[in-house]
Amino acid sequence: MVGRSRKSSRFATCFVPRSSAGRSTNYALLPMRGTVGPWRYCRGMADFMGEELKGSRFERVDLSGAQFRASDLAGARFRGVNMSGVVMRGVELVNADLSGEIVNLTINGVDVGPLIDAELDRRYPERAKMRPTTPAGFRDAWDTIERLWDGTVQRARRLDPALLHESVDGEWSFVETLRHLVFATDAWVRRAILGDPAPWDPLDLPWDEMPDIPGIPRDRTARPSLDTVLELRRDRMATVREVIYGLTEESLDGRTEAIETPGWPPSRSFSVRECLLCILGEEWEHRLYAERDLAALQARTP
Repeated sequence: MVGRSRKSSRFATCFVPRSSAGRSTNYALLPMRGTVGPWRYCRGMADFMGEELKGSRFERVDLSGAQFRASDLAGARFRGVNMSGVVMRGVELVNADLSGEIVNLTINGVDVGPLIDAELDRRYPERAKMRPTTPAGFRDAWDTIERLWDGTVQRARRLDPALLHESVDGEWSFVETLRHLVFATDAWVRRAILGDPAPWDPLDLPWDEMPDIPGIPRDRTARPSLDTVLELRRDRMATVREVIYGLTEESLDGRTEAIETPGWPPSRSFSVRECLLCILGEEWEHRLYAERDLAALQARTP
């Protein structure tokens, strides 16, 4: 899902990458407990007919296969949810804002996924570099990521340091975004590719919907300085650079060794290529989110 941490995208959460065998499991969703509805009482199923549920909160519940008819979802917010295979008929979708992994989305008979990709590539010409197929392509992509993030960090430094801990529209702060990218590198490069079973730093920040896993930190109250987090980021980015600049065709096509201890990603073998594509996607998408939120913070400044 990439669902994306607080800011969802295909890569941000980086759920276990899809394989040719099918889609990955969304570990953020847990089975629903038994519930009571007006017409039925049974474990895991409920009917709500003519009910007033305005403002209700659904978190870590399984609503797969649910049916919504003549229902009002105006103003509803969906964050970090799996909506694969959803079918909508006769809906009113007005002034809606969607972001995330959009693949095979058909609207009024038109697959809009390729249209969205084409428009995003037009707006951001370097976006196409984030889909490399060769070691040289990965090196070019990482050089681009480093250059773009240098500019974003310089923009952040021009703001009051206190603003870098502020959330915009419920999203992560700038500092929290950097902490999440440290977590992503620790998970997909240091753990998955390099084989460190517990590469975590106390400032690592997993995505919000990830279940708690023993040993993985999640301190949302920490307020480290920008320089403290950037020092950690430089170390992790140097590790990614070393891995990418050491790639060969053979190693890029290889698979990782499964890590037996609990952690993230789960204990299984992964494609090295998919791990690195995950990191490129995380870096690309979260920088765009950061730029968007920095602009909003800048607009608040007199």
